[in-house]
Amino acid sequence: MTAPERDPGLQPERTRLAWRRTTLACTVVAVLAARQASGDAWPAVGLSLAAWLGFLAVAHRRIGAMDAARPPTLSLRGAVAAVGCVLALAAFAVAVVT
Repeated sequence: MTAPERDPGLQPERTRLAWRRTTLACTVVAVLAARQASGDAWPAVGLSLAAWLGFLAVAHRRIGAMDAARPPTLSLRGAVAAVGCVLALAAFAVAVVT
């Protein structure tokens, strides 16, 4: 006897939208950091751009995974990368502001 096909409902769509909203929030933080930067804060702006690109890569991979009928769980490596990028963006934002 085979397992019945899973009906995920709208859960993958909600997860996909949540990743897109979070990516948009990270984009706003990176743009505001670049706008706020003064002469000596440009390394922090460059690092925040790198952290934003890292988060964008993780989010893009996760959004693509949501297209499957049974999406895989987020790997530990992906979760650590996403959290690391968000924490790095916060640290670089503090460096730019101060």
